[in-house]
Amino acid sequence: MSHILDISNISLSFRDKLILSNVSLEVSAGEFFVIIGPNGAGKTSLLKVLSGLQKAQKGTVTIKDKNILNYRRRNLSQIMAIVPQHIEVGFPFTVADTVIMGRSPHLGILGMEGENDFHIAEEAMKFTDVSHLTDRKLFQLSGGELQRVIIARAICQQPEIILLDEPTTALDPAHQLKIMDLMEKFRREHGTTIIMVSHDLNLASMYGDRVLLLKSGRVVKTGDPKSVLNKELLEDSYGCRIQVDESPLGGVARVTPIPDKYLHNYD
Repeated sequence: MSHILDISNISLSFRDKLILSNVSLEVSAGEFFVIIGPNGAGKTSLLKVLSGLQKAQKGTVTIKDKNILNYRRRNLSQIMAIVPQHIEVGFPFTVADTVIMGRSPHLGILGMEGENDFHIAEEAMKFTDVSHLTDRKLFQLSGGELQRVIIARAICQQPEIILLDEPTTALDPAHQLKIMDLMEKFRREHGTTIIMVSHDLNLASMYGDRVLLLKSGRVVKTGDPKSVLNKELLEDSYGCRIQVDESPLGGVARVTPIPDKYLHNYD
């Protein structure tokens, strides 16, 4: 696989506080890449730098062999879609209104959608199983439904890269798996690169091709899930006792934080 994204020695500070320090990574086309780390590690800030929403003070971001600073926002949006952590539902948009917005980077000077744009939006809604919600307002949706609608909008962009910021937060296990299976299926069928920030170490283990562990804005380790999700690295990064063993699924690391009440079993 060729690299679709390269970042080199990215550093970012805010009001004299170091957010990211000399972060470098390469992501291959079609890869499912997961960024993990404790609160305050710089995960969301890194995603903002990758998306061009935040400019780093040092280092370079290269997308398809071109510096991100040389892209116009419209052209970058034709390559990259973002699924944010927090979704605003203040405006009375319907599901159909929201999904078709994904076509904006591809519209002509008049900004009018054509038959093909509506067809792409319909296919995106079918893929994410929200077609039956077409006329529903966003504020009328459940958390899982809303997340699938925002992913449908991202898919409607027809991007080569999708950035996901904790897409399964506040969802129950069934909806978490539905979202993750959806992204894995889209990646597999379309060759789309998925870059996801996640607090769920077990989802990172099950779905990630590679995982990046951040701590205090610095890269601890990048590699396949089994090499990154090891006991010593995780305990040092998260500051708690952790058990890592093999999942019953086979060949997948299972991560279990150990509450204080059970610590005597592991001393």
